Amino acid sequence: MTSGTHSSRVDHAEVQRLVVQLLAAVGEDPNRDGLRDTPARIARMYEEIFAGLDEDPAAVLGVTFEESYDEMVILREIPFYSMCEHHLLPFHGQAHVGYLPNGKIVGLSKIARAVDMFARRPQVQERLTGQIADCIESVLGAKGVGVVIEAEHLCMTMRGVRKPGATMTTSAMRGRFREEQNTRQEFLGLIRPSAR
Repeated sequence: MTSGTHSSRVDHAEVQRLVVQLLAAVGEDPNRDGLRDTPARIARMYEEIFAGLDEDPAAVLGVTFEESYDEMVILREIPFYSMCEHHLLPFHGQAHVGYLPNGKIVGLSKIARAVDMFARRPQVQERLTGQIADCIESVLGAKGVGVVIEAEHLCMTMRGVRKPGATMTTSAMRGRFREEQNTRQEFLGLIRPSAR
């Protein structure tokens, strides 16, 4: 995960004021020892976990290298966390990203950074998956892109149906990954744990 990044959009004073109100609204004393510094901690946390709002994944992916390699490139098991925009609870898991180069490649760390930049904002997993695929396809001009994300959503683990361990899987296929069954199957086969 991208480290040392923080969002400049977070209004610390306003977040702290609202957290005090929230604590009081749920029946807590915001001035008791364990909660006294919580509003400031929450503001700092939001600054960090929403840092992607200030970052441009396309700019990171724009640093490419000319290369004639034309076979599949895959980065598997990229850990990430994000915040569900519906309940403001975390979801976390792994992203698997593959692409077919079209004359240029990108450093693998750039793909992981792009995943983090899209994840570090209020999100839904479906949009996150598509944003990663669309950005890689657009910036790299890739012949095809595949993204699969597997994640556990704490909004489903801690509340509602309360199903710890249940995971959601989403996929986004672009170009040849979408159009050609063999390409898609190769990608899906290579990201399986047994492919190691």
